[in-house]
Amino acid sequence: MNQNLISKYNVPGPRYTSYPTVPYWNDQTFSLKAYTASLRKSFRESNESEGMSLYIHLPFCESLCTFCGCNKRITRQHSVEVPYLQSLLKEWKLYLDIFGKRPVISELHLGGGTPTFFSAENLQRLIDGIFSNARRGRRMELSFEGHPNNTTMAHLETLASLGFSRVSYGVQDYNATVQQAIHRIQPFENVQKATLQAREAGFTSVGHDLIFGLPFQKTEHIEKTIEQTIQLRPDRIAFYSYAHTPWLKGNGQRGFKETDLPSAEEKKRQYETGKKMLLANEYLEIGMDHFALKSDSLSKAMNSKTLHRNFMGYTSSKTQLMVGLGVSAIGDSWYAFGQNVKGVEEYEALVNQGILPIFRGHILNEEDQSLRKHILELMCDLETNLENTRISAEEEQAILDSLSEMESDGLIFLSDRKIQVTEKGRGFVRNIAMAFDLRLKRNRPEQRLFSMTV
Repeated sequence: MNQNLISKYNVPGPRYTSYPTVPYWNDQTFSLKAYTASLRKSFRESNESEGMSLYIHLPFCESLCTFCGCNKRITRQHSVEVPYLQSLLKEWKLYLDIFGKRPVISELHLGGGTPTFFSAENLQRLIDGIFSNARRGRRMELSFEGHPNNTTMAHLETLASLGFSRVSYGVQDYNATVQQAIHRIQPFENVQKATLQAREAGFTSVGHDLIFGLPFQKTEHIEKTIEQTIQLRPDRIAFYSYAHTPWLKGNGQRGFKETDLPSAEEKKRQYETGKKMLLANEYLEIGMDHFALKSDSLSKAMNSKTLHRNFMGYTSSKTQLMVGLGVSAIGDSWYAFGQNVKGVEEYEALVNQGILPIFRGHILNEEDQSLRKHILELMCDLETNLENTRISAEEEQAILDSLSEMESDGLIFLSDRKIQVTEKGRGFVRNIAMAFDLRLKRNRPEQRLFSMTV
């Protein structure tokens, strides 16, 4: 990739798992009444035809990883498992009451935290409880995030027997110095064992999550990590940039100094090196930050243009409705977003009172829905068409004007109001999507799609 272009477009931008992005939600127009009405509407429209997605947040971890920005609770007291699972099932009952009939679940994901903090038996109780009042979709995908150090064969066999077919393991980096800095000590042998056991248990898609830009990390560490990763041939690889956000409440990113982080130029080298190695080893680039073998459902979805993106990231199936259970989980009715409270005690107290534990959200207006469609198409299909868009002519022209320099740089191709991301532009899809982010532009007019200093 051209280094001048990398420098030019090296600006912070959203990951666009939603539009509007969470910082620009309008809480003033949001109400629980309006949100529940949008859930009913979406359920009526889509349950029988495509089913729904369900994300369940399991926040507990036994130790703190200092690179992690997720909502988590550090504890070694496993007595927290049962009360929390009981609250999850009570929250699920609140949604069942809203829907009024049995939902069809097409996709279910256990995230965290560390889902494998919970015993295999308790995870089975949770899943059995969910499906006791739901139907399984015809092409259902169940997945979970596993920690290589504590995912046991019992976890894998139990979840496989329940229909789980995909697991993603957080690997990050194999270098000992980096692992020490981020407090995530897991040798290659642990990841190898967890990967092989998952396949033995019947999982058809095993993913590894890698991160570049970590403290003390160097390009040679990325090279070594990916060499070892390729030995295990995971079906999917997420290759993320480390986000340094130590100011966020509850964030544990204080185990190292700012000066321990690689420079912007070093981060660019790390990403380009990793991407080049993955492409050279038969991995296809999927949207942004993701790679998959041709045999994986994510690659097949990309090729058939059925790839979807939501708060769970890229998925191989699209559902209009997504429900989030657990602390900090976010739901999406397509017409509105709603996020749960972030504290375990507050969450459990509200659910036990029969109150939906949502504390903020956003009701999408007509413009939001139109822009969301364009951003989603760019992030998944690498193209979008401005025909039948529901934004003003002035706003549309402003978007096209902001894309003109990207067209000159060869990142996109514009023709008859159709925008196509070129092969050269794949690595800049976030910048391209930002052209459609009118809420970002209105709230932060100084935000650029590219650096003005280059």
